[in-house]
Amino acid sequence: MPVAERFVSINGEGACAGKLAAFIRFAGCNLRCGYCDTMWANVPGAAAKGETPEQLAAWVRQTGVECVTLTGGEPVLQPLLPQLVELLLGEPGPCERGLRVEIETNGAADLGELAALRARIGDATPGVLSFTVDWKLPSSGMEQRMLPANFRLLDTRDTVKFVCGQGDLPRALEVARQLDLPGRVPVYLSPCFGDIEPARIVEFMQENQMTWATAQVQLHKVIWPDVERGV
Repeated sequence: MPVAERFVSINGEGACAGKLAAFIRFAGCNLRCGYCDTMWANVPGAAAKGETPEQLAAWVRQTGVECVTLTGGEPVLQPLLPQLVELLLGEPGPCERGLRVEIETNGAADLGELAALRARIGDATPGVLSFTVDWKLPSSGMEQRMLPANFRLLDTRDTVKFVCGQGDLPRALEVARQLDLPGRVPVYLSPCFGDIEPARIVEFMQENQMTWATAQVQLHKVIWPDVERGV
């Protein structure tokens, strides 16, 4: 598996924001979002170290943390990802609860195999698998690549994330309603840094009574501004 980097830091967003996590970032992506902040890991020929699922699971075990984030690039493009996930879910966690494995995915890679894996082994392993799935809004330039079927596979364990630029908020609300997300899947709204003020997201939530949504600023960009790697 082509690993661009692996490190321990805090989760910068999502349901586990602020918690320590072991991050594994895979090289390569099927999208080219206008605001991408990890393009260095996505370009053809990006530097990466080949590691097996067994090696990665062993590294996670050594970190001693409870949360694992598989990201990219686009991790779902990796053929061995189901094997890695199954290994991680079978690992005992530091508190004997098992690991919480989060897959951060861009909404344009088919989640069917991984969702079937979760359904098949979910109650038979100590770990928990969750999906954090982006719906790319118009400012990304990639909305036409979204796979609505992915979002029908999600439930309360998962997160749908909208990264919002200027003018994106009405579309985010429209999509959330079209996909029947409110009350079914947690929804997070994040600002595209430098393009929209976080306060505008909160105002929009108030104007539209979006009590089911969560506004969130990416913590790692606040704590380590202008740092792209290892955070």
